[in-house]
Amino acid sequence: MNYPNGQKKRPLKKENTGMKINNYSNRGMTLEEDINVTNEYYLEQNRAVVHKKPTPIQVVKVHYPERSAAVITEAYYKRASTTDYNGLYRGKYIDFEAKETKNKTRFPLANIHEHQIVHMERVIKHGGISFIIIRFSSFSETYLLEIEKLLPFWFEQFHKGKKSISYEIIQQEGHLIPLKYQARVDYLSIIDQLYFNEE
Repeated sequence: MNYPNGQKKRPLKKENTGMKINNYSNRGMTLEEDINVTNEYYLEQNRAVVHKKPTPIQVVKVHYPERSAAVITEAYYKRASTTDYNGLYRGKYIDFEAKETKNKTRFPLANIHEHQIVHMERVIKHGGISFIIIRFSSFSETYLLEIEKLLPFWFEQFHKGKKSISYEIIQQEGHLIPLKYQARVDYLSIIDQLYFNEE
């Protein structure tokens, strides 16, 4: 945890191993970091207001090594968080979860929790836009899958269905998100096509 400013510390640079980097998406950026940079760009360009939701914690113990410094030494999660991101875009509420997998053949549904599904269902029932962003890190491919398309797979798993969604189905049902320099995960370009009939 890196409170009070909430900023995540950047890992130290690794030694150069001489390996060639094929594209910028392999430079150690996680999906979360890419989405955070994208959201900052959207905000700077006045395109959308989308933020990562803070995880609700209860602080139990704080250590004060100096008068001006405080270190949280013990804390616990107050309750299960809903989804990773929410905000506003073109007058619509958007709410989404972001997941990354190293699996090359499928996306395990165990990566999503029931309370998140319930929350996303509520969002769409009230006219909001809800989806999941899935990155297959082995392929450097990132997909947007609407919650409406995810739900049948989610409920089917409890009736002797598969506990995962195959990579091929996500390729067919999902939408490949373009990787760009500033909007690294340009999910709004997909939202424009799906919800605002723009190409």
